[in-house]
Amino acid sequence: MTDDAKAAKELVETLKDGEKGFADAAEKLRDSEHSEWATVLHRLSEQRAGFHREIVALGEGYGDDVDKGGSIAATMHRGWTSLKDSLTGDDAEAVLKSAATGEDHAVKEYDDALKQDLSAGFREVVQRQQAAVVAARDEIKALQNAG
Repeated sequence: MTDDAKAAKELVETLKDGEKGFADAAEKLRDSEHSEWATVLHRLSEQRAGFHREIVALGEGYGDDVDKGGSIAATMHRGWTSLKDSLTGDDAEAVLKSAATGEDHAVKEYDDALKQDLSAGFREVVQRQQAAVVAARDEIKALQNAG
């Protein structure tokens, strides 16, 4: 398996987690006193879905099926996020904190991907997506600080 395929599999899992996590968080906050946060989280969920589709399409172009399962570490992270989510309930601050934790994880996954020997075209996509993920993390942390 190429470094592109390995990195793509990990990123696809992270992006699917982010898409679902943001969508769930947006749903929880939609009718809260912080409904504007729900709008931001919904937008970020859609962004992750787009990133996911882009990486899957690149993988298919290389002949790799990168949308099938990630690492054990990614599975454990998803399990931890689900457990934490069940404990935070509908508290807006706790939901946003959980989203920030997820974003820290996503940034780390992109950093790890960029340490690998990626093809030039794939590296360019990963770098562009990483910049957007870092900006999203910063936006969530700004919401936390303003909240």
